Amino acid sequence: MFIERLISPVVPTLLPTDTGSRALSLMEANNLAQLPLLTGGKYTALVQERALLDWQTPERPLSGADFLQYRPAVFAFGHPFDALRVAHIHNLDIVPVVDKTDNYLGAITRDNLLRFVTENAGLDNPGGIIVLEIAPHNYSLAEIARICEHEDVVVVSSQLYTEAETGMLRVTLKTDRTDLGGLVDSFGRHGYRVCEVFGEQGAQEDMLGRYQLLMSYINM
Repeated sequence: MFIERLISPVVPTLLPTDTGSRALSLMEANNLAQLPLLTGGKYTALVQERALLDWQTPERPLSGADFLQYRPAVFAFGHPFDALRVAHIHNLDIVPVVDKTDNYLGAITRDNLLRFVTENAGLDNPGGIIVLEIAPHNYSLAEIARICEHEDVVVVSSQLYTEAETGMLRVTLKTDRTDLGGLVDSFGRHGYRVCEVFGEQGAQEDMLGRYQLLMSYINM
């Protein structure tokens, strides 16, 4: 999926002739903290609410503002993860989308990005979640998938991030099953540390308890 498919049709734009007061009114009406400013259809800058609030002359046209150098954007042919990264780094409500010559094509809202992540990570499908902690040199997605397959569990999606303090990897597995007791036990037998389990109501503590007992037995 390309980024341009997530463009929202309801994000208003600003012109250099618009005043700071008008920009603030548009932001308030649309519940957005940023709006793109265009010049002749070209993406010029992303105007931020906090910059407008600090501006001493909001009654003046935006063309006279000194904060028009800020222009984060993504290309239309990129992957939505690019937009997600930019939104996260800059803490944006919207991410402007441009082509190779800076023509403005639209903007992606935070809500659209959240919907994309939910739909494509399988979060809207029933199933359980297991979080593993793994040393980077021991990480093997192929082996993790094999263990899941052996327990007849399908991995719908996986996410990986590094703990800043320890350097350990946290692997989050979204599965198609809620009864994850067998998979928890299997990961334990293969030396994986299971940090969290989200499965059937009332079964989570039991699964972690059995896992801890198994690890205690293995380490005897």
